Amino acid sequence: MSAPDMVTVPADVLARIEVEDFLYREAALLDEWRLEEWLDLFTLDCVYEVPATDLPDGDPARTFALIHDGRPMLEQRVIRLKKPTAHAEFPHSRTRRLLTNVRLLGSTEEEVMVGANFQVIRVRRGVQVSFVGRYEYVLRRTGGGLLIRHRKAILDQDTLDAQGKISIIL
Repeated sequence: MSAPDMVTVPADVLARIEVEDFLYREAALLDEWRLEEWLDLFTLDCVYEVPATDLPDGDPARTFALIHDGRPMLEQRVIRLKKPTAHAEFPHSRTRRLLTNVRLLGSTEEEVMVGANFQVIRVRRGVQVSFVGRYEYVLRRTGGGLLIRHRKAILDQDTLDAQGKISIIL
């Protein structure tokens, strides 16, 4: 292809492709139970949160949240999930994450805000449970690529299923 025949791809399209590839990689790491590699996708000052189903926009400093982990707690969560004594996840569940409607919501030179819809299907001991909702991310641009500074999984369910807990990473 000669230079005049080349097509210029707009920067916003390239950014969306980069973000989508990053999110698909993150989903694959979680589905493959490669939790240490997944943890490497986070900044040291990260936050991972799953707000209460009845207050999805609640301030976690003032209201109950299902999960509100900084990096040290997130590291401990990964360690616990990998142990054979983690009865809720040993042997670990099989999961499949489906991502859709990935949107760039805003950006600065250092960060990009992203929204996406998700469905996480969990299969364990013959029981299939589905979690549906939306992700909100703040991704930090680094020399080595994107990293997660903030990851919020907002569930659409108004109650949790019969098990009453979430033992996987959404």
